[in-house]
Amino acid sequence: MSAKRGAFRAVSSTALIKVLVMGGSGILGIFTSRLIISHFGTDAYAQYGLLSTLSTLLPFADLGMAAVVINAIAGSGDPRSDPYVRRAVTTAFRILIGTGAAILLMALGITLLGWWPTLLGAGLAPGSGDLAAFLCLGIFGLALPLTVGQRMLVGLERTTLQVATQFVVAPFMFLSVGAVALFALPSGDYLAVFSYIAAALVSVLCLLFAARLLKPQVGHAIRDIPRVRNVRNVAAFGLAWPMLAQMLALPIAMQTDRLLLSHLTSGTELAQYNLATQLFGLILQTIAAAGVALWPVFARARSADRVVTPWRATLAFAGGGLATALALAALLPWVAAFVSDGKLQLDGWLVGGYIAFVAVQAAKYPIGMYMTDQRGLTFQVLPIVIMVPINLGLSWWLTLLLGAGGPIIGSAIAVLLCQVIPNLWYVRRDLARRRAQARETAAQEPTLTPMGD
Repeated sequence: MSAKRGAFRAVSSTALIKVLVMGGSGILGIFTSRLIISHFGTDAYAQYGLLSTLSTLLPFADLGMAAVVINAIAGSGDPRSDPYVRRAVTTAFRILIGTGAAILLMALGITLLGWWPTLLGAGLAPGSGDLAAFLCLGIFGLALPLTVGQRMLVGLERTTLQVATQFVVAPFMFLSVGAVALFALPSGDYLAVFSYIAAALVSVLCLLFAARLLKPQVGHAIRDIPRVRNVRNVAAFGLAWPMLAQMLALPIAMQTDRLLLSHLTSGTELAQYNLATQLFGLILQTIAAAGVALWPVFARARSADRVVTPWRATLAFAGGGLATALALAALLPWVAAFVSDGKLQLDGWLVGGYIAFVAVQAAKYPIGMYMTDQRGLTFQVLPIVIMVPINLGLSWWLTLLLGAGGPIIGSAIAVLLCQVIPNLWYVRRDLARRRAQARETAAQEPTLTPMGD
């Protein structure tokens, strides 16, 4: 019962903070979008949405280090003094410094070769869009090593604190865009850069909090970064490779919707999709934050050989996600008209697709967090790889058929077929296996009898 109460507290507190953060951020985000559309036009808003989510095409930049750091900290009895935790953090810093440098060089190469219009399509503004894309990806690469702090907070079961730090993003964005509009600065094509600066600020805050909670581990880990010969990296491949494989496949399957719309449509479909994504993203981000809070709960249960099931959480997440998405859909006619200053309307296919997508994403999280050991992560690789051609093919076809709603409907179908259903099958079998092992272990334990005279 204590494990269930711990899981409930972790999820409910994280969800509550996320709702509060997203409530304030959502209101400011709505006004920020209205500022962009009214002062800079729908084309600038379309590019803003395209570039501000460019980093979602690179979640593999983490190289699977999230699994290594979170599992190391969550499974440790004393993470503040555990030498393995220190080496795991050092390993993550080293790998992400190298990855960040590679991303920066890649962005520079694409810019010098003039490939951004080819890669991003018609949604990119001619001329200035190239530099804007370089700045966005360059800042992302420079800030990548700082994201270790967010992983450490999750492993410490401080996901609530990690979520709370995100509150700085919306005020920073609103003030930055507002200043550009107020002083009529010629920076309308560079608005997305502010979102990457804000994300870097969040990473800095999380790293500072994690360093305080794990003191002195993080300071020692940072000093160990250049001591490659004396301080070896942990054996991270077992956990990292399946996580990395998923991170390579998922952005191709799930984060190419804007690229499809940018290449296959010529009207306001990309701007409509951006607006729907912003609004339904409030729900999806809350679900994601609450779901990730379950990761250390399941990891700690595994390290203690306790069997904790994700069934109730799966039903609660799916039901709550669907209900919230339906409630938002009922308000969309008024909200969309206000945000876009009456310039954009969201059609039924786009709204219905997002309702379905929220529901399947919500159902996926608890079972996915249960599957964060090496066995579970490895199982997820093949279905996700299969999901790539299914999702791209469906989204391409449905975009041509339905416009802005096509990609998200394709994504919802692909997630259901290639993640929710296979993961449910795996979890059911894994729970049966672990329960059988627990019974076998209990049967083999010697029975203690009183000593005779």
